[in-house]
Amino acid sequence: MSDSPSDSSQEERPTGRGRGAARKWLSPVLPWWPLLACTLVGLLGGTAYGLLASPQYAATTYVVAVPAAGSDPATALGFAQAYGRISTSTATLAHAQDDAGVPARTLGRHVQTETSPESPMIGITGTATTARKSADIANAVADALTVTGNAAAKNTGVRLVLFSQAVAPSSRMSPSLPIGIAVGGCGGGLLGALLLLVRRPERERWAPGASVPAPAGPAEPALSGEAALSGGAASPGEPASPGKAAGKAAGKAAVKAKERV
Repeated sequence: MSDSPSDSSQEERPTGRGRGAARKWLSPVLPWWPLLACTLVGLLGGTAYGLLASPQYAATTYVVAVPAAGSDPATALGFAQAYGRISTSTATLAHAQDDAGVPARTLGRHVQTETSPESPMIGITGTATTARKSADIANAVADALTVTGNAAAKNTGVRLVLFSQAVAPSSRMSPSLPIGIAVGGCGGGLLGALLLLVRRPERERWAPGASVPAPAGPAEPALSGEAALSGGAASPGEPASPGKAAGKAAGKAAVKAKERV
């Protein structure tokens, strides 16, 4: 037997109710879709970067400049600054490339040097994709710098002493998954907010319910003194308005006050 029209309408009714509920639930969310979409894309991008980017490890070793007997301690401080600058020179890197296992032409990109104006200490940091490799780079450059500095100790009066060797770090320096997620989410949210600011004037300009101001009507001509006293009487064929009636009454009151005087 074929279904009756009443049965088909009953089957279509729940579907219409479901669509109405979905539309009611989505209506407050749809105006904000650029912000939500950009934030989601930023979170996914930050997560992918934190998981897929090559890890970077950093290890640091320290070298101290020691003045010779009878030398001014300030001399060691000055030479520490100088040796810190030449620690990444071509000669030092060429001497360290064998122990570091990295060619001299690329070794400089994995080495950073830090000095202090208050202490004769040189910090040498090596970076690599593995923890052991970063420590090897830092120690190799420190050893090469110590050999170079001590070779001229008789002339400078300053010796370089290895203060502490670099050890393999237990955690990577970058990328950090929480930081990548946070930066990606913030960047996506900022981009979405900018898109909302760009779209809002267009929505307000083309809104279907926007009211259009009515054109201004012609100004009413000013009444002369007699017409004002008479209340602006209407012409024989013109119906009297409430404003004119009030003006006429005020004119009569003014005339009576004048007669009494």
